[in-house]
Amino acid sequence: MGDPYATIGFALKQAQQALRTRLDSGLREIGLTTPQYAVLAFLEVEAGASNAALARRAFVTPQTMQAILIALERAGLIARTPHPEHGRVQMTQLTARGRGALKAASGIVADAEERLRNASAPFDPQAVAAMLLRLAEALR
Repeated sequence: MGDPYATIGFALKQAQQALRTRLDSGLREIGLTTPQYAVLAFLEVEAGASNAALARRAFVTPQTMQAILIALERAGLIARTPHPEHGRVQMTQLTARGRGALKAASGIVADAEERLRNASAPFDPQAVAAMLLRLAEALR
């Protein structure tokens, strides 16, 4: 295979790690983690999402998601209520405080996205994203 560090896989991992490091650093300044941001962002799009759906979106296990939700609830960023038809299922919603945290976090994430878009020039960012998704799908 030649140089294992000159591979698509290694380059992807470097890019992923750099993105995660940048997001972790910026979000830490406002008291959030990257998985917590992912939860808040997904809840804005899909209020009431299940713990399993949130775990998939944040790339964590359901057990880890439970700990994340407890921390977000204690911080007043989300509220959880029992599902009206399924007693064991919790419905999770953003609170006003959670919306404020998401707004602050969104600027940090937007900065990282802008850096990625600029670095992908002269290629179309949508084409780059589509190619990365194809790579991910090829490995599933």
